[in-house]
Amino acid sequence: MEIDVASTIGAVVREVSSREVNGQLARVIVATRTYDTSIGDLWDALTNAERILRWFLPVTGDLKLGGKFQFQGNAGGDINECVPPKHLAVTWGMHGQLSWVTIDLSPKTKRGTELRLEHVAHVPEPMWNDFGPGAVGSGWDQAMLGLDRHFATGGAVVDPKAFFAWIGGDDGKAFVRQSSDDWCRAQIADGADPAVARSGADKVFKFYTGT
Repeated sequence: MEIDVASTIGAVVREVSSREVNGQLARVIVATRTYDTSIGDLWDALTNAERILRWFLPVTGDLKLGGKFQFQGNAGGDINECVPPKHLAVTWGMHGQLSWVTIDLSPKTKRGTELRLEHVAHVPEPMWNDFGPGAVGSGWDQAMLGLDRHFATGGAVVDPKAFFAWIGGDDGKAFVRQSSDDWCRAQIADGADPAVARSGADKVFKFYTGT
């Protein structure tokens, strides 16, 4: 794959914050970027099972309000809110941990549409101090890259083997490095100790690249 890493990473605005959820401190990460397509087309790419597998993973379930979903080898949950073509809120269960993901779409230009993804989770303090927001954020960056490739290639299927081969190469490692560093900067902007945030970014880079 030929990808301009710097511009792809730079297309995403990353934010980190905290809030109380169900009486407990929860960590919040937000990733926002604009895709060059209509709001209806972006909504379809995010909610149509046949299209989701082209850029992310195969998904099963009843993909409608009140239904459940399961991504192959990944997260599953409940569809709690669904307002086509602009708002989706789901639970996100993975590795025995429950969190919440919300997606909001809004048109920005004649074709461009902004996607705002918010992921809220109760993260054990030792894990947050060790890895920070990049543990989840860098994963979402890769998903948003897959979506970007989907639109850039006219809806072609993103080959998982080719994608993981790319991640393991120099350009892919540069992508993960820059993603980790940007989530580190967002964490520092939220008030984190810079040394702790940078240590976490290094661990996230090593985790995703196997180095």
